Amino acid sequence: MTTQVDILIIGAGASGAAFAWSMADTRMRILCLEQGDWPNPAEFPATRRDVEQRNGGTFAISPNRRQRATDYPIAEDASCIKVANFNGVGGGTVLYGAHTPRFHPSDFRVRTLDGIADDWPIDYATLAPFYDLNDRMVGVSGLTGDPAYPPYPPQPMPPLPLGRASETLGRGFNKLGWHWWPSDSAIASVEYEGRPACINLGQCTAGCAQGAKGSTDITYWLAAIRAGVELRTRCRVREITTGPDGMATGAIYYDQDGSEHFQPAHVVVMACNGIGTPRILLNSKSEKHPNGLANSSDQLGRNLMFHPYVAIFGYFDKELDGERGPDNAAWSHQFYETDPSRNFLRGFVWEFSRGNGTAATAIDGLESGTIPWGPGHHAAYRKRHRRGTGLGAICEDLPEPHNRVTLDPVLRDSHGIPSPRVTYTLSANSQRMIDFAIARGTEVLRAAGAYEVESEGPLPYGGWHLMGTARMGDNPATSVVNRWGRAHDVRNLFIIDGALFVTSAGVNPTPTIQALALYIADQMKARLGNLFD
Repeated sequence: MTTQVDILIIGAGASGAAFAWSMADTRMRILCLEQGDWPNPAEFPATRRDVEQRNGGTFAISPNRRQRATDYPIAEDASCIKVANFNGVGGGTVLYGAHTPRFHPSDFRVRTLDGIADDWPIDYATLAPFYDLNDRMVGVSGLTGDPAYPPYPPQPMPPLPLGRASETLGRGFNKLGWHWWPSDSAIASVEYEGRPACINLGQCTAGCAQGAKGSTDITYWLAAIRAGVELRTRCRVREITTGPDGMATGAIYYDQDGSEHFQPAHVVVMACNGIGTPRILLNSKSEKHPNGLANSSDQLGRNLMFHPYVAIFGYFDKELDGERGPDNAAWSHQFYETDPSRNFLRGFVWEFSRGNGTAATAIDGLESGTIPWGPGHHAAYRKRHRRGTGLGAICEDLPEPHNRVTLDPVLRDSHGIPSPRVTYTLSANSQRMIDFAIARGTEVLRAAGAYEVESEGPLPYGGWHLMGTARMGDNPATSVVNRWGRAHDVRNLFIIDGALFVTSAGVNPTPTIQALALYIADQMKARLGNLFD
């Protein structure tokens, strides 16, 4: 007979790892089920010469392209932005760029400040100590004193080298008198906690074989397992079960061989991201929960936010870094807060990028016609190879109920579980923000000396950030969980991933996801006496 655990965590990504580590000191029996494998750094694309090809194959950011046995298909024809994720221990942190910006204080008060969306039930000050803790755990490099933020403690490591690309872009910002600053990144600039420093193997989104990137498989999870947490891989959860009282009793899952199991638990914690969490809960129907578990408000799966991502890229008359070195060595928050003169609400952050790889330069040039076939081919290629860099704009996405995750009536994964169906349309506010970001980004690149500028937005395969589909709030009629992650409908069910987000802010969400998971763990530990009521 399977032993009942105190806490069952579904998902071993950014939030599940941080939560498991924090809860380990309670000495309760904690188990995490993860549908993917442990990543093998020896298989990462950066270890081979064919890195660019492999990064678009078995390590593609799109699960529909990747099609590993550990992935599930996503019906996304009704979305202009496609889902990007990674299923395995570490989740999206295995392939993320390790950019670790915090939310601004204003991001928690958009209703009060701008009359849109909703205010969060918590504020920046609530999460600040958990941001600090997370920075130490994942190992963040950065430079203290960024005027875009309230003061916070110095990061554990000095900032990453800017490289030629960021220095060039910085000169463009300086000419225009705009803010820019070395960014916070979960990449070791020096040896840290036994992890070696970055040696510029290549783009971080191809996986870090060096171990310099603070993905949770080599940070939180190693510490959590040493503290007694159990992690089982290749365990795909079908549904969360409930008892006659409507409370969660555990989960039904399939193991690597396809055998069905039931894992009983006193408390169930969802950590499957903004797509996977509503998928499982919507599939967990019962007599007491006919519309899916924790969905009496009909808010489960709604208010999906992606962050429309804009790329502005320029070419220069001098050699830059190419693909060498980590992206995002610097950022700009010049256009972050609402300014009525811009004709849109909220704003965005700019990430400084490096450049394209050797093959990508050739392919992009051929597709655009800027690298022609014939006598001028090699000269045109040399003019572009390792001479490009640019900016990525993370545009704040506002919550809209019609942007949502539902269950597809036909598409199934390899175990017969209904696949998520994503419906998403770009708002007029987002389009105006995108147009503005492209125009201002082009100004920066021209000021920095670019002789040619290209842009695209939103990136069709830029759905890295999965937020908002089970948002927190004090009102059970308009939210799924309360201010510390507990489901309004099911007292022993918690959600700790990006689905919690009330608004998306204009920055990468991972450090906020992890700070929220640490905060929720702290709230649970403060209530251990009635946690199982």
